[in-house]
Amino acid sequence: MTASIIHDTPDNPIPPGTTAGYLVTRDNKKLRYAIFRANITRAKGTIVLLQGRNETIEKYYETIRDLTNAGLWVATFDWRGQGGSERLLPNSDHGYVEHFADYEKDLEQFLEEVVLPDARLPFYIVAHSTGSLIALSAAPRLANRIERMALVSPFIAVHEKRFSRRTMHRGLWLANQLGLGRVSPTGSKPTNVEFETNVLTSDRHRFFRNRAIFETYTHLALGNPTVRWLLENSRAMNRVNDPHHLASIRIPTMLLGAGADAIVPIAALEKMASRFRASELISIDYARHEMLQEADIYRQQVLAAITAFIPGET
Repeated sequence: MTASIIHDTPDNPIPPGTTAGYLVTRDNKKLRYAIFRANITRAKGTIVLLQGRNETIEKYYETIRDLTNAGLWVATFDWRGQGGSERLLPNSDHGYVEHFADYEKDLEQFLEEVVLPDARLPFYIVAHSTGSLIALSAAPRLANRIERMALVSPFIAVHEKRFSRRTMHRGLWLANQLGLGRVSPTGSKPTNVEFETNVLTSDRHRFFRNRAIFETYTHLALGNPTVRWLLENSRAMNRVNDPHHLASIRIPTMLLGAGADAIVPIAALEKMASRFRASELISIDYARHEMLQEADIYRQQVLAAITAFIPGET
């Protein structure tokens, strides 16, 4: 049953000790999830692994093995509208969400109905990019369930190129008001980026391993984001950067910033860390945005930081 829900490729096998299934949300959306067990009798707890945009359970098998080898269970799911979870538009290539709060509700339901009854206490969050943004937004309500959070390349800001973030936000709001929320500004399918021009990882093997997942299981791939998705994420960025919101987060949090991130400016993370009393910032020099998919010289630093911080034994 598990093999029919989650998938493998020749160089990306399903980790052992895996169960998988579907969770039906309260608004009747079908989310794909999986739980991976550590190969020890007394696990140190469970990592709730939150993916970024256009990521899937399959992309994290290597990281899941690293965490289960460290004595931790891992529970993860594909966000609504991507991966193996239910798509939200007739054109399934479009990256869409109606309300950012839908992501937070899905996370809380996953914790209540899958993680709490089926996994091992205590619970921690490890998140990447958009998953980190969702974790930060939901964090004030998670204090009694989550012990610590490690947030990798959190999507809390974008590099400002031609326009400021305020100008981009206003443009997205106007486009949404004009009925263009379900339109992707750059088309429905992303450009097939070559390794040499990609900005996400400097690791050739992991780049092509991840590409093979989407080439083999094309239904898992997602196109570019829609206006509505961009607007909802922009609103969430504004919210999580507010000092009052940061002051309401009581969960000890480690922010992991990539020094060569072409998507999230490291200066934005430094600014957040200066306002976020429950956090500490670790910067990985020269690393790109997808640090858990990066070359070993960077990735090993990230894993070492995570496993030192969680479960907090050092």
